[in-house]
Amino acid sequence: MDTSALRACLIATVLMLAAGSADAASAPAPQKCFFITAWQGWSSPSPTVLYLRVNRDIYRVDLSVGSDWLRSPRMHLVSKLSGSSSICTPLDLNLELTDGQTFRQGLIPSAITKLTPEEAAAIPPKDRPGF
Repeated sequence: MDTSALRACLIATVLMLAAGSADAASAPAPQKCFFITAWQGWSSPSPTVLYLRVNRDIYRVDLSVGSDWLRSPRMHLVSKLSGSSSICTPLDLNLELTDGQTFRQGLIPSAITKLTPEEAAAIPPKDRPGF
């Protein structure tokens, strides 16, 4: 290979690497995962939103199918495991609302977002998830 062809090949390689790193820099940050055993409490400000306290963090879970019963003090939120105990996507949360006796209602999460400390602090005290 002559020097001009080698130079062209090197330039092409550098340009491809630069383009790849630019794409990686503009890609959204990966969703933070947590283990279901780290989930310590929950609250619901509306029928289609849950807040989960996970260690010191708060996650917002948007529900495509929620429930007006989420704000009832008699209700418990249950996540049934069906494989890994790592929660990374809404599909990992198999949620059910129950009174512990006869009432059971499935909830369908559509999004899960780890809140920034500023977003978590902006949650009204009555809607903050407990321990």
